[in-house]
Amino acid sequence: MNFSGAPILLGRAHSCLTALSQGAFTIEGGRRQCRRPPRLLPLAVNAALSHSLRLQAYNAHNVRIAIGADHVGFALKAEIADWLKQEGYEVLDLGTFGEARVDYPDFAQAVGSAIQRGLADRGILLCGSGVGMCIAANKMNGIRASVCHDTYSAHQGVEHDDMNVLVLGARIVGSALAEEIIRAFLSARFNGEARYVARLRKIERLESEQGRSL
Repeated sequence: MNFSGAPILLGRAHSCLTALSQGAFTIEGGRRQCRRPPRLLPLAVNAALSHSLRLQAYNAHNVRIAIGADHVGFALKAEIADWLKQEGYEVLDLGTFGEARVDYPDFAQAVGSAIQRGLADRGILLCGSGVGMCIAANKMNGIRASVCHDTYSAHQGVEHDDMNVLVLGARIVGSALAEEIIRAFLSARFNGEARYVARLRKIERLESEQGRSL
């Protein structure tokens, strides 16, 4: 799903994402492919849609970011989402959308599902410490999440470990530091050296073996 042209209309984007969340079709190579609907995305995605999700595409960056938070991370998430849009990123905000108490695994699942389904390239999750979100996200196949409260870990985690989800503790970092960490995370690329690829293959085998043993 590559938005390389001008920004798409919000209403059209909302309809497209709704259909995707219901499994009505996939988008491959810019063409819609109809298929049998699978199970719905997590409740957090539906919550995002019901709150008139704004999905915009920008030319400045080619990275699509899914962001989610629980009630503790809500305020910082809103600041980060606005900042990312100003920076020119395409942002998929999957909630929560208020300070009412919610359960963080729902939003970890929503962001992880967006990456698995090709709706986002990377994810950002926020809760109080970041620990709970990180634990939940890493239960999902293909999700490599880490709590990073410094810029070195944020870029090194991508370069060596192909980290695709950054997790932040809203009770630990403020907006200024969060922006620096996110910038380091998004600007980094996996370096593809053989030793790092081999380690990732071992992680994938762990996921596969655990899946078979359940």
